[in-house]
Amino acid sequence: MQPVMTIDEVHAFLETDFPQIHTDGRVFTVTAISAGRITMQLDPNERHLRPGGTVSGPSLFALADVAAYVAVLAHIGPVALAVTTNLNINFLRMPKPAPLNCTCRLLKLGKRLAVIDAAIYQENPGELVAHATATYSIPPK
Repeated sequence: MQPVMTIDEVHAFLETDFPQIHTDGRVFTVTAISAGRITMQLDPNERHLRPGGTVSGPSLFALADVAAYVAVLAHIGPVALAVTTNLNINFLRMPKPAPLNCTCRLLKLGKRLAVIDAAIYQENPGELVAHATATYSIPPK
């Protein structure tokens, strides 16, 4: 599985076709794209925090979902109507109010479905904050 979009192309697509992810300013940034993988960073702001000084579960879910979407797009091209059909997330550790990284790995990329593994971490990739699996539906051409 080789990517067909660059980081700059993905960012341009998100700006034009999915601008609502930047409603409160740019907090999602694609940092790497390679064969079958992408990495995205969430730089949380006040909106993403919950009482207790941690990043909220919905923010972690959003990071996993947007990163999985980017993983699919980076490998099939700019298909706006690829949609989440399932996403399961496990929250493992309480994240600090600091940047989070999500590395997504395409487990399957078929004509109609893609299955993605998403690992969310902060400083140490081996110390997961959350883990998710996602399935995306790819519209027919």
